[in-house]
Amino acid sequence: MMNRRSFLTGSVGLTLGNLLAGCTGQNHPGLNVQMLNGSIPPQVLSEFRKYLRQSSNPAKVNFLPESQIQTLFSLLQTWKQQSREKNPSTSSFWDWIPFLGNSQRRTIPDLVTLGDYWLSQAIRQKLIQPLQPAKLNGWKSLVQAPWQLLVTRDSQGQPDPKGEVWAAPYRFGSTVIAYRQDIFKEKGLQPPEDWNDLWRPELKRQISLLDQPREVIGLVLKSLGASYNTSELGSVPELESKLQALQSQVKLYSSDAYLQPLLLGDTWLAVGWSTDVLPMMQRSQAIAAIIPKSGTALWADLWVRPAQSTTAIPPLVWEWINFCWQPEIAAQLSLLSKATSPAILQTEPANLPLALRSSPLLWPKDETLEASEFLYPLPESKITEYQQVWKRLRQAS
Repeated sequence: MMNRRSFLTGSVGLTLGNLLAGCTGQNHPGLNVQMLNGSIPPQVLSEFRKYLRQSSNPAKVNFLPESQIQTLFSLLQTWKQQSREKNPSTSSFWDWIPFLGNSQRRTIPDLVTLGDYWLSQAIRQKLIQPLQPAKLNGWKSLVQAPWQLLVTRDSQGQPDPKGEVWAAPYRFGSTVIAYRQDIFKEKGLQPPEDWNDLWRPELKRQISLLDQPREVIGLVLKSLGASYNTSELGSVPELESKLQALQSQVKLYSSDAYLQPLLLGDTWLAVGWSTDVLPMMQRSQAIAAIIPKSGTALWADLWVRPAQSTTAIPPLVWEWINFCWQPEIAAQLSLLSKATSPAILQTEPANLPLALRSSPLLWPKDETLEASEFLYPLPESKITEYQQVWKRLRQAS
């Protein structure tokens, strides 16, 4: 199964000037970061450069964007393969600049963006190496949320409170319900509040859903009071009948074009990802969105360290991660990247910008967040079961 990142591209491009920062002091270890395009706003990169200048650190900092996380995961696999073949990295600094360097980009960065969906595979395939939480100033502040469990895994990539820390989360989003508030008002319909609203008779054939088994089966499980991570689907007897009932409500399934029909009025409601929905809400006041109050699926973007990176970890690795977790920077990152930094969840609301705390998608209620879940890896046999249920559902359409 593919996750949202197979279909999304970043909304903010970086120019050549955005890729290069700092002085060129050769005696100071620098920082190379390969990240999801748009996940770190240029303003935040500028603030980091300013921070380095103020600390009199002449280290060189390079940021290279990639349009999809799937590409970044593939690069991790490529670097491992190159290492296995004992192919030395002979790339130069210019390999970090698109179109000017080696097309294979053999320079291995210090940090890479990875989605939580890919974390288990990266650990199992030995593509990444553990981090050192003692170096992360904000690590303890994440203890009251599911963030530590999300990235603390055993050697097979399974969540394990006694495992090692494999990643540092820097932003997250959720699966939401978007709807045409003008159409709802015109027809005298109550706005949606929770997953069970998807089965309302007046919404028959007016809904678009993600073309994702874990997302759709998961929301039905949630509506029945079960977990998104239910491994024994047979333990929820009403599941398939409720899935079939939902099928009659759906006009289309899509993971990359589910908002266009909503914008055109061809559908009245869509289930989608917050990073897609928030920009659309800015472009059209007719579109509103909610996080279902019974909880939803969460996703996170993480910093990981490639296994083939040099043994000596540059101090700037820890400085960069900690910088992203500073409250003011975390708030800026949240507003500009359209995804919430977990670091702001422990911040007093009065200390956050009004635009942030007034957005229900960026600043979810505590009880809603507590009821929400990350999609954790399932055994292969259970993935097959999900796919079989999904196949039966789609064949019936």
